[in-house]
Amino acid sequence: MPLLLALETSSTVCSVALFKGEQLLGSSELQIEKSHSSHITVMISQLLDNCQVTLGQLSAVAVSGGPGSYTGLRIGSSAAKGLCYSLDIPLIEVSTLKGLAAQAIEATPNPERFLFCPMLDARRMEVYTCLLNHKLEEVVSIAPVIVSEGFLEKELAEQPVIFFGSGASKLETLKDGIANALFIDSILPSAKPIGKLSLEKYQQELFEDVAYYEPFYLKEVYITTPTKNKVN
Repeated sequence: MPLLLALETSSTVCSVALFKGEQLLGSSELQIEKSHSSHITVMISQLLDNCQVTLGQLSAVAVSGGPGSYTGLRIGSSAAKGLCYSLDIPLIEVSTLKGLAAQAIEATPNPERFLFCPMLDARRMEVYTCLLNHKLEEVVSIAPVIVSEGFLEKELAEQPVIFFGSGASKLETLKDGIANALFIDSILPSAKPIGKLSLEKYQQELFEDVAYYEPFYLKEVYITTPTKNKVN
């Protein structure tokens, strides 16, 4: 069975998990904002030691590919690419939103009755989101969306939709009283669903190009220089 190391750094959560096929061997998570770069390597090392696995035994590395925090995604992808390059093993990308949705689906009885809407906070009233069925198939594609009263109005009229993630609270007050709008709290990005979802990609050899891989930032990143620091 393949040994798969999974990394999730797209939010304030820094998470690593190790799988042997479908079996979770161990995991570690920290929720400390803006410190992923100083923790991720140590967390990986400690996890492998605890599971009595060496780097050389890894079959592949799976990384949460976005959307999410630019800095967090960059840290996770750099760590994953570095391991894959040095060990000459495959790199697997798993959607951050599908990782969230997998947790919601697992927590929901009769999930085939619902649609699932993961929402990641993207500042102000904007979220990164999509709409998925219980098989993680896209009903509405991933996009940055301004939350408004009309959001998913057509879908909500036809079928119950479960909302969750760091951006869901922006919608909750607008959808208060709508029977088909349901909310789940406390679902955070985690390496555990990333590892679970990566197994199928590993079996199908759906690998990324380690040299050219970039996370799915969704929106173009702009880096500006403060006026007072500019050289005239």
